[in-house]
Order: sequence, then structure tokens, then C-alpha cells
Amino acid sequence: MVKFFMPKLTNRQWATALVIAFADFCSAVCISLQAPFYPAEAERKGATASQYGFVFGCYELTVFLTSPLFGKYLAKLIPKFMLNGGLVVTGVCSILFGILDKIEDTTAFIGLSFAVRVIEALGSAAFLTAAFAIIAAEFPSSIATTFACLETFFGLGLIVGPTLGGFLFQVGGYMLPFTILGVLLIAAALFTYAILPAAEHCDVPQSGGLFRILRIPSILLASFSVFSASTSVGFLSATLEPHLRQFDLMPVSMGLMFVIEGGIYAITAPVWGYLCDRKVQPKIVTLIGSIFIVVGFLLIGPAPFLPLDTTLNLAVTGLVIMGFGVGAELVSGFISALQEATFHGFPNNLSTYGLVSGLWTSTFALGAFVGPSLAGILFDQVGFRYSTLFVITTNALLGILVVFFLCCQKRLSPGILAVPEQYQAANYSTLPGDDHAPQEERNNATRANRDRIVSSLKDGITNPEWVTSEQSI
Repeated sequence: MVKFFMPKLTNRQWATALVIAFADFCSAVCISLQAPFYPAEAERKGATASQYGFVFGCYELTVFLTSPLFGKYLAKLIPKFMLNGGLVVTGVCSILFGILDKIEDTTAFIGLSFAVRVIEALGSAAFLTAAFAIIAAEFPSSIATTFACLETFFGLGLIVGPTLGGFLFQVGGYMLPFTILGVLLIAAALFTYAILPAAEHCDVPQSGGLFRILRIPSILLASFSVFSASTSVGFLSATLEPHLRQFDLMPVSMGLMFVIEGGIYAITAPVWGYLCDRKVQPKIVTLIGSIFIVVGFLLIGPAPFLPLDTTLNLAVTGLVIMGFGVGAELVSGFISALQEATFHGFPNNLSTYGLVSGLWTSTFALGAFVGPSLAGILFDQVGFRYSTLFVITTNALLGILVVFFLCCQKRLSPGILAVPEQYQAANYSTLPGDDHAPQEERNNATRANRDRIVSSLKDGITNPEWVTSEQSI
């Protein structure tokens, strides 16, 4: 299956994919490791749910606030240095988090937990931003496929994390899981330093690039796709267990309920990436994903306006369907934002990759913060079934916006799909290595590339090959 989806890679590309996959897995385990036992440890020290809940939430909030800054200055900081530094910081903070159980004072315990978690989030934001940008730079002809395949390892880490954390906590207590993970992350940094190739081209960041990219409506749409998916996942992380408590499931069975959505995402992400790279427009994949998530949440509750009772089989079916949708929205959101950035005149270089990867990481973190925060409030006020209307409405709105964008694209000109004036003036750069060619040669390549895009756009949705990486990036 992997051979079918992955294109033929060079030794350099294999080395890059290998180290980022390993680091992705360790980073995801770091995010989810403490979920089974940290709340109980915090309560034992006298902390309330709102206090230790903010310790979890501050992680995503920090990633949201800092990822765009890391993305903006990626080229200046050097991607390999940022990736290695992020892994080391995350690993050291994980080890420090493991010794916090020695502190008995509630205020000191929560305060230091918060401080360590914020610094750990800074390392994670640096690592993830650099990793996504390196993927875009090293795999220019198959960005979505490669991104999706590597996201599979991130999804596996989210699945393995709680199980591994619970097992290690049972075997060796509070310190053991954090110590082992910290050592693994530092080892991943050393492994990355030794094997990961250095970037061949370092581009100077553009002034005002972040604000320019946020003024592009189609990129805001791609960001909303990522936000909708991460909000959906975060929503269930806070409310699925109390919703399923009525079935008196064993702890292992309850844990498997959380594995379903992540497992489906990990399995299907490469498929969505392959489709975005070779078969269909990313916006079409986003639309399909929004439909899947809406249908999934209609069944998980089920929605209050459906004449159905809550059953375990119905909830499992909804989780499976939702898993397909999460993969579609996350993968298509990244590749769509990258394509739209270069389509609107951003150079096809490491600086742009950093901006887009920082925006993706930040938007995902925002959804992961908003999802569980609102879910807890809504669950307390109106219950699970009515609270699912928030996720259903969000993803339905996403689907409507995608349809609107597609209709506008098709109606740009009667009969033939014309190119808007701002697209015609865009600077469609070639691959990073070509930026150093003579000016006349680069101009000729730019005109030829633009002509290919214009020609493909005239075919519209009936010829979805226009979105392949060679044409649009």
C-alpha cells in the first residue's frame, strides 16, 4: 500500500522521511502521554479540574500563538536547527515534567506544570513548523502524499501515547513514562542531526508575509478546514468518555473508543494525500471531509433532531465515519494553503513553506484548544446530544463555503473558466533550485508555468489534474 502511494524517492528523500516520521511519532506521544494519569495525580495534590485542565489547554494555546512566528523566521533560523532544537527542548521538558510529582504544594505543582508545559509547547511548535516546511521543500512533486504518509505516524503516536503512558505509569510510577519519552525525543534529535540533510537554499523571509497570506480568502478557507477538523477531535477528547459512560464499558474498551477515530485517520491520510496530489482538487477533498464529519457527529450523539436512541453501535459507526472526514480536512487544508500561496504570487521557496506550515500548525492548535474548551461548557449546559450541534454547524458551514468557492471558480467567465486579474499578475516561481537561474530564463519559465495553469483552469473541475504539484506549485 505504501509503495502504491509513495512516489519513487531518492536516498536523500528517504532519509528525510525516515527521521521526520520517527520524530513525528515521538512528538505525538508527548502530546497524549499523560492523559490517563496526570488528572488523578493533580487531584491527589489538591488541584481542581479547571486548574489541571488549563495545564492541558495552555499547550495548544502556546503552539497557536508561536507557530506563525516560527514559520515567518524559518529560513533565517535554518529548518534543521529549528527541528533539532525543538526536539531537544521538548525532550528536556518531558523529563522535567516527570519530577513534578515530588512537589506536594498545590500552587507550586500547578504553576510549575504550567511553566514546563508552555516551554514544551514552544519546542513542539518549532519542531512541527520546521518538519512541515522541510517536507514541502524536499518533496515538491508529491507534497500532499508525503505529508499525509508522515501524518500517519503522528496519528499512531496519538493512539499509542495514552496506552503506553498508562502502562509505564502502572509499572514504574509517575516519573517513568516522562523520562523514557524525554530520552526518546533527545535521541530523535541526535538521530535527526546525524541523518537529516541540510537545506540547500535558505531564503530571506518576506516583509509582511504573514499578514499578506492571511488576506487571501482561499487560504483562510484552508485554515478553516484545519480548524474544523481539530475542533472536532478536541470536542470528543473532552466529552466522549462521559457520553459513553452510560454503557458501563471496561477501561480497555473505553480506551478503544478513542483509538477508532485516530486509527481511521492514520490509515486513510495517505489516501487523501494521494488524491490531492494526483486526482482531485484539495477543495473537493475538503468538501468530502466536511460531509463525513457532519454525518459522523449526527450518529455519535445522535443529533437531538433524529428519532434515534443512543447506542454503542451507532456511536462506533459515527466515530469511523468521522475518522475519514478528519483525514480529508487536515490533509487537504495543508496542500490547498500551499498551492494557493504560490498561486497568489508567493515564491515557491522555503520562506513560503515556513509561512504555510506555521499557519497550519497554529490553526490546528487553535482548534485543539477551542474544541475541548467549548465542549466542556456545552456538555455541562445542554448535554452531549445538543452540544454536537456546534461541530455539525461548523463543518456544515465549511462545506457551504467550499461549494461557494467552487461555484465562483466555475463562473469566472461564461463558457470558459477565466483567470482573475490578480492571478494573472502573480509570480509563479519554479522550484527552489531554479530561483538562481538567469533572469531571462526565469521569466520565460514563469510565463510558461502561468500558461499551463491558465490552460488547465479552463478545463475547471472536469479536469482536476490542474492541482498536481508540478502545475500549481
